[in-house]
Amino acid sequence: MNEDNKDEKLNQVAGQNAEGPEHGEGSQESPASVGSTESEVEKLKKEKDEYLNGWKRAKADLINYQKDEGKRFEEMMNYSREMIISDIIPVLDSFELALAAHSPVRGSEDSQLQASNGDGLQRIRIQLEDTLKRYSLEKIKVSPGDTFDTNLHESIGEQENKELKSGTIAVEVSSGYKLKNKVIRPARVKLAK
Repeated sequence: MNEDNKDEKLNQVAGQNAEGPEHGEGSQESPASVGSTESEVEKLKKEKDEYLNGWKRAKADLINYQKDEGKRFEEMMNYSREMIISDIIPVLDSFELALAAHSPVRGSEDSQLQASNGDGLQRIRIQLEDTLKRYSLEKIKVSPGDTFDTNLHESIGEQENKELKSGTIAVEVSSGYKLKNKVIRPARVKLAK
């Protein structure tokens, strides 16, 4: 029995030690363990703040990257559009020349045929211009007597004209075009002298 009592006492002591100081009645933490717990909490707070700030920076970087990529994509689209339209502008010039060549000559036997061909060309030119307008292409408007603007016009010579003020536009030689307010090709004009 004595041995049974010893085992019982050992179990009681082991049970009290397993509960530890925080679980036992009236037990108090030692100052060293309180200090280490507080420093551990501070360390974990700093670590949490570092991770949170890093996440915020990464999120801001991603947002900036997405904005930059959007701008680059838009620039590439505008550049591609500009290149294609620049290649189509000479086709518009050819339509102008074809229309001028097909203007009906009165009294000629072919005047009706020339008129019908001219109508067809005119319709195709209008259709092409309308399509290009949908992509923000606009013709630079030029009239005789307008002030010469180096941003919109290119002077290719002078023409004698007593009705217009010297240095103003006398005649448009070829049309100019703008794409989204950017001049793709200036209007070629002759100035009055």
